[in-house]
Amino acid sequence: MEETKYTEDNIRSLDWKEHIRMRPGMYIGKLGDGSSADDGIYILLKEVLDNSIDEYVMGAGKTIEISIQGTRVIVRDYGRGIPLGKVVDVVSKMNTGGKYDTKAFKKSVGLNGVGTKAVNALSSYFRVESTREGKSASAEFEKGELLEQEFLEETSRRKGTKVSFIPDEQIFKNYKYRHEYVSKMLKNYVYLNPGLTIVFNGEKYFSENGLKDLLAENINEENRLFPIAHLKGNDIEVAITYNKTQYSEEYHSFVNGQHTTQGGTHLAAFREAIVKTIREFYNKNFDASDIRKSIVSAVSIKVMEPVFESQTKTKLGSTEMGGDLPTVRTYIVDFVKRKFDNYLHKNPETAEKLHKKILQAEKERKDLSGIRKLARERAKKASLHNKKLRDCRIHLGDVKKERNLETTLFITEGDSASGSITKSRDVNTQAVFSLKGKPLNSYGLTKKIVYENEEFNLLQAALNIEDSMEDLRYNNIVIATDADVDGMHIRLLLITFFLQFFPELIKEGHLYILQTPLFRVRNKKETIYCYSEEEKQAAIAKLKGNPEITRFKGLGEISPDEFKNFIGEDIRLDPIMLDKDMGIEEMLSFYMGKNTADRQNFIIENLKVELDPIEETA
Repeated sequence: MEETKYTEDNIRSLDWKEHIRMRPGMYIGKLGDGSSADDGIYILLKEVLDNSIDEYVMGAGKTIEISIQGTRVIVRDYGRGIPLGKVVDVVSKMNTGGKYDTKAFKKSVGLNGVGTKAVNALSSYFRVESTREGKSASAEFEKGELLEQEFLEETSRRKGTKVSFIPDEQIFKNYKYRHEYVSKMLKNYVYLNPGLTIVFNGEKYFSENGLKDLLAENINEENRLFPIAHLKGNDIEVAITYNKTQYSEEYHSFVNGQHTTQGGTHLAAFREAIVKTIREFYNKNFDASDIRKSIVSAVSIKVMEPVFESQTKTKLGSTEMGGDLPTVRTYIVDFVKRKFDNYLHKNPETAEKLHKKILQAEKERKDLSGIRKLARERAKKASLHNKKLRDCRIHLGDVKKERNLETTLFITEGDSASGSITKSRDVNTQAVFSLKGKPLNSYGLTKKIVYENEEFNLLQAALNIEDSMEDLRYNNIVIATDADVDGMHIRLLLITFFLQFFPELIKEGHLYILQTPLFRVRNKKETIYCYSEEEKQAAIAKLKGNPEITRFKGLGEISPDEFKNFIGEDIRLDPIMLDKDMGIEEMLSFYMGKNTADRQNFIIENLKVELDPIEETA
């Protein structure tokens, strides 16, 4: 065997922008196309926005303006402005920024000096403009390369910083900013910074009551077990209530204004603190799951120099608060113990309702214990030879795995579709769970059905969400069914199951529908897959002549070789999102309940007939 030479010629040093462009995942997590809230294009916006938020936190500038028109993003703040002589360095030199001086930025988010550099390197167009004391400096870049800079000795522009960028389509394929995701991100920013105004495409976001407003937005008043308890202290804020109709726990956690979607040390401490406080208040050793069942809460802390487990800062790894303060765990447990205990003493009616809720949860758990034990044994046995789940190697909870945000579980129907996806998937990050026929309509049923129904029980076990969302094994749960009447019905039944028993999977943006192409248009040189009639016409025009056109009827007839084109980097996903104007209970009873006449009228009024184009290959 010939020995490979390893000399000085093999050593290559990349400059900052080349490194970011070659390994974008190290800086912004996954790339994606905008169909998921943690896709790269939102991280780019967030990195720019974090700098403007830090200005507000430092007492400079109460308004931030954001405009997203197509692919162009503009963020304008009225803070202090970047020091004019450093405008180019701050966005193009690694380890340059004001955040290293902890006097100027004590508890900010963007502490590693990488954020705007990553945005610059990953944008086909990037412009930064800073105005201070009547003077202005600006610089324009392309893929991190400086094109031109300008300095004005005199300007009437208001002070602050304006950043414009267009994410590079070579890196982010077929991307689109979704208003819903941007809106949710901005709402979180204003909840965490009461008094801040953010204007997005003319729409105003503002919060007076912080995390209390966040919970009020997420749970309708009629579903709250008791009025939202809003507790505040130095470097910590908490809001708590319980949902009368929800089985699962729901948490919104933040560190230094950063939404930690994967939790971390602060959330673990908060969950522990709730249990400890309630046990001591009632002087009863309740089971932790009974105490936390149906809780809806938000916790926000500020930490000196936080340590996150990834560059995208979705999970806190720090155990220290910083300065002379105790550990994160002790700080949170002490705060909740003192404040929530006081709250319950001052509000006996709330304490009584909460006591009843815990006893009810305990009774339900005991009623279920026999069947749960049986179901677990069944699931354990099945998992040894579980024909339903073809697992992948990397999972969401894996620490320091660069690709764990890509982990996906496809839920498919029928052997042929499952077979095609299984053969063409990425075995590292893509798993397949196959259903046999239509799942049960779980509307109005109790949690008992999750254990009694083998399919639901195995799905719950595959996702690992029986006790909490903390251990969710896949970041994306993708329903992959045919786009016909039966396939649509299966989608509806699965969405009902998740809404009924695990609504936070949907609230936290983990559930999707897989889009599959309707047509294949090809000639001898090129094949184009089309997802709509418009795309088909464009493909025919592009390939000219008389290309062959195939109409796909179902997933089962797409070969594994072709399937990899639809579930690889060009995957198209439609996120399942909740309508904030309609509660889950209300929605489920309308679509899945017995209100036949109302539903019939709704269908008739909203019916849209699309005639299937005649098969052109016939």
